[in-house]
Amino acid sequence: HVQLVESGGGSVQAGGSLRLSCSSGGYNFASACMGWFRQAPGKEREGVAVIDAAGKIQYADFVKGRFTISHDNAKNTLYLQMNGLKPEDTAMYYCAADASPLWRALNRGFTHWGQGTQVTVS
Repeated sequence: HVQLVESGGGSVQAGGSLRLSCSSGGYNFASACMGWFRQAPGKEREGVAVIDAAGKIQYADFVKGRFTISHDNAKNTLYLQMNGLKPEDTAMYYCAADASPLWRALNRGFTHWGQGTQVTVS
């Protein structure tokens, strides 16, 4: 059973920063594609940033230049550095991982999900 655990969420003022972390003790991040997704109340879940096993990154247009996804394979930890936060960034943020190629995970959905961490920007 793969368990992903997010942390780092919180409440900040507009313009502030947060760094989200996603860890999994037993999952090999080095061979997986991974991503951050978010869901605001009353809205569908949307992709924020994804990274494939080779390190290729894709960002949603609404976070380009503000958010940075990275990973530390030695620590099996995925990060999302969020700068210039806006009230519209308020959402539950989820970490996801999949052993499949990124294109397949994006098409069919990621296999493994964390419980989420709340980000509130006022």
